[in-house]
Amino acid sequence: QVQLVESGGGLVQPGGSLRLSCAASGFDFGSYAMQWYRQAPGKERELVAGISSFGDSTIYADSVKGRFTIFRDNAKNTVYLQMNSLKFEDTAVYYCCARRNPQNYWGQGTQVTVSS
Repeated sequence: QVQLVESGGGLVQPGGSLRLSCAASGFDFGSYAMQWYRQAPGKERELVAGISSFGDSTIYADSVKGRFTIFRDNAKNTVYLQMNSLKFEDTAVYYCCARRNPQNYWGQGTQVTVSS
């Protein structure tokens, strides 16, 4: 069955870094665009970053441009989110999403907490 399993979240101080991973299985990973979303308490889920199926095109939310990098390894069926210079406001549950319209698959999320 389809699975997206996020990992790499945790507690980090402001200015620190984390790398999130999302391991995919059960579908043709290389033909899906991949995205990272996040949802903070009391807020709507928002798109953080996206990458095309071949990895040749990326998009970022303005709030993370220059700090976060999305990349993928299709040989490992994994997408990553490198997060640098983390801020308090980056605290959220981070979800990966696989998209190939009309299909969307979601992971269960991983918590990222930025706190001193």
